[in-house]
Amino acid sequence: MFLQQLLNGIALGSTYALVAIGYSLVFGVLRIINFANGSLYMLGAYLVFVLYSAMNGQLVLAILFALLATAAAGFLVDFVGLRKLRRDNAPRMSGLISTMGIATIIENVIQIWIGTETKQFPDFLNFGSFQIGSAIVTSTQICIFFISLFLMAAFSLLVYKTKIGKAMRAVSQNMTTARLMGINVKLVISGTFMVSGFLAAVAGTMVGAYYRAIDTLMSSSVGMKTFAAAVLGGVGSLPGAMVGGLLVGVAESIGGSYISSGYRDAIAFAILILVLLIKPSGIFGKKIVEKM
Repeated sequence: MFLQQLLNGIALGSTYALVAIGYSLVFGVLRIINFANGSLYMLGAYLVFVLYSAMNGQLVLAILFALLATAAAGFLVDFVGLRKLRRDNAPRMSGLISTMGIATIIENVIQIWIGTETKQFPDFLNFGSFQIGSAIVTSTQICIFFISLFLMAAFSLLVYKTKIGKAMRAVSQNMTTARLMGINVKLVISGTFMVSGFLAAVAGTMVGAYYRAIDTLMSSSVGMKTFAAAVLGGVGSLPGAMVGGLLVGVAESIGGSYISSGYRDAIAFAILILVLLIKPSGIFGKKIVEKM
């Protein structure tokens, strides 16, 4: 029982980690929480569903176009909701409220366009299963873990080992100085939001394949769970987002099994509250000193 729930939690936590990375990337650059990320997670999954139906089962093309479209939606979150606020030096709280409004718009558009009924999702990661002791390991779980691991490693290398990553870190430290050094600040910020949207769409697509279904409630639940994961690991830290996502996924799965499935969602919030009380900066987070 424990091993089975641990494997379930690792698979689910891997998807949480991808969305949490998106939170951390945006926070690292702009010092705001992008609450539209959960809606992009749902949007990516629904676009795969719609395109898969419209393209007569061309799954690879449907996923590709859906990921690109969600990345473009991530760009629009910044372009429509945040760019003017930055230009006007609006308080960061204004940006946070703006992303919450955009999230609500995306969710309601999907509900009006497609409906609120649960939709069957293509089970494209299922190639069979095998047994380890009393636990059953499915190919879907393996694919989710290794796809997530690959993306985590790839974007960690992007941020910490490339010139693009250096530009992102420079913008996060001081936009004005970065601009004077010749860095295209607008491009860096837009690219960060596109990466965040892309990762959210990948996570939403894999979760849809895992449960073989999607619904319009998936954004609200995952949004707060992945926010809790980002806080647990340390908002702004990519390794922290990865570890936080896995810990939340495992805690949710094991807690739901041994306590009650009705408390699965509450476990993430309990973790969030405990982290804020004990170590507000998170496992890998650092205290940020605001300089005047």
